[in-house]
Amino acid sequence: MNSDLAQEIDSLVTQAEAIANDARKTFGGLSKEQLNWKPSPERWSVAQCFDHLITSNSGYLPIVDSVLKGQKQSSIWQKLPFLPGIWGKMLIKSLDPKQTRKMKAPKKFEPAQSDVSSSIINDFAAQQEKIVEKMKATANLDLERIVITSPAASFVTYSLMDAYRIIVVHERRH
Repeated sequence: MNSDLAQEIDSLVTQAEAIANDARKTFGGLSKEQLNWKPSPERWSVAQCFDHLITSNSGYLPIVDSVLKGQKQSSIWQKLPFLPGIWGKMLIKSLDPKQTRKMKAPKKFEPAQSDVSSSIINDFAAQQEKIVEKMKATANLDLERIVITSPAASFVTYSLMDAYRIIVVHERRH
């Protein structure tokens, strides 16, 4: 791996750890009722935001495990030379917190409707630790050349490096 990518992985690891620490610090002391409070019926509660992040991030863990075990199979979509780069850049840009346009979460990533457990912040932080472990475990691989399929849509592909970028930028957005 080139030194720029190694530095970026280090940066993504640092950001992911900071996001978990900020979540604990900011929301860890809230009661279940406070975590589940919604500013309006159409908006998500704090707990629902973290439930959404856990749900969307969980789809990446088995993919990275298959890469680490050398068992990842490539789909036809992953073999197309230009699509992964296009999808990755587009998703990273659209999920950037600077973007003001609202996006609807894919159905399978929508949060629980109400009454999320008060352990949600600790659950998120624990998942972040797993994600950080996976980033570190794959840091020596050619992450730009390993193409994966999005957990959200089977026709969307991007590099594993872009997957890590997507995870962090998505978390910052929320």
